[in-house]
Amino acid sequence: MRFILKPSLLLVLLGVSTATVVAQDSKPLTLNRAVALALEKNPARRAALAETKVAVADTRQARSFLLPHIAFSQSAVRSNDPVFVFGTKLRQQRFTTNDFALDSLNRPTPISDISSKFSGQWTLFDNRQSWLGVSRARLMEQASSQQLERTDQELIFRVVQSYYTALLATRQLAVAEQSLKTAESIEAQSRNRVESGLAVDSDLMSAQVQTAVRRQEQIRAKNEVAFANAQLAIIIGLPSETPFSLAELSPVIPTTLDAPQELEAKALTQRPDLKRAHSEQSAQQKSLSMARAALGPRLNAFSSWQTDSRNLGWTGGNNWSAGLELQIDLFSGGSKLAELSRQRATQERANSTVQSFADSIRLEVRRTYYDADSARQQVEVARAATAQADESLRIQQNRYDAGLTTLTELLRADEARHRATTDYWNAVYRVTTSYAALELATGTLTPNSPAVKP
Repeated sequence: MRFILKPSLLLVLLGVSTATVVAQDSKPLTLNRAVALALEKNPARRAALAETKVAVADTRQARSFLLPHIAFSQSAVRSNDPVFVFGTKLRQQRFTTNDFALDSLNRPTPISDISSKFSGQWTLFDNRQSWLGVSRARLMEQASSQQLERTDQELIFRVVQSYYTALLATRQLAVAEQSLKTAESIEAQSRNRVESGLAVDSDLMSAQVQTAVRRQEQIRAKNEVAFANAQLAIIIGLPSETPFSLAELSPVIPTTLDAPQELEAKALTQRPDLKRAHSEQSAQQKSLSMARAALGPRLNAFSSWQTDSRNLGWTGGNNWSAGLELQIDLFSGGSKLAELSRQRATQERANSTVQSFADSIRLEVRRTYYDADSARQQVEVARAATAQADESLRIQQNRYDAGLTTLTELLRADEARHRATTDYWNAVYRVTTSYAALELATGTLTPNSPAVKP
């Protein structure tokens, strides 16, 4: 894919008019700076970044099930329950022969017990269910990172689109103001000719109507500039009232585009959201394997160490215990089998979703390719039409001044020039945004792309 800079376009897109926007800094806001600010301040981007942090935490949580869990507990109890008093004296290792007296056994004196206990549990085998959970969490973390990359690309495209929309609005305002001046000049000429008896009143009225139309277009263009700048500010992550001026840009017009088949292949290997879909598909496969593993046995190890005293401090008796536990679910009401069926169906849906997504990406690449290709060719056509319309208006103006044509023909030429100029600036805007859309469709749009750094 090759690009050339059109010298005639170096001054085509001006900064926002000082009549509508006050510069915030001494330097105009460049497109590169706008993209950098958006990646830093846009709330949607911050939300996607937070999702990646959640995914990282989920991975750590899944990994924790592979390690032993150790707990500490401290309790203080006082009671005269016979069983409690008997057991507590044994644990405190201060049981005597007098404690076998029937009266002491049946109606014991209340006793206090301060207990400190360390306990631990470790799943030694769960049919690889915990390991599968870690693998699934890692895949979801990877999917989250890929989604963040796609969010960045979509945000960059929105900034490019909004930036050029603001520039286009400014250019359209300049066109509207120039057309208003032309209409006012024609109106003044018509008034002079009517007063001189060289034209009828209807010519003046037609010129006044044209002036009113151009004034309405100017009012609408001013509001479009204000809205376009507010939209750009919000996308960047700034308050909508933030004043700034925009830098001049030289649009990069691609001389050729890669073949659609090559662009499709590039998109299927580089689109972050398609990579995310594949990661989620693999994560769902791990979920299915976990559902199968849940049907198997589990082997747990456990241990504890406990001290019991009448007062604070580990001055009484202590004891420990350790053991192994084998768990086999003989019947769970069919819940695990139902979960296995659900995961199988979810896996089938994930497989179909990935295939459908890939098909939609192919179609999106085709659409943006043809849009970019047509926009690239329309710029030259629009430029030629503008030159022809300017020349036609000049000739009609001279003929009208010489009394060789009617006001209607002059107004028609002015309207044609206005429409051709408007179409030209629309084409200039569209050629850049359509190429940015093509890069977005192929997954190659970055802050260093030609659409961002013309």
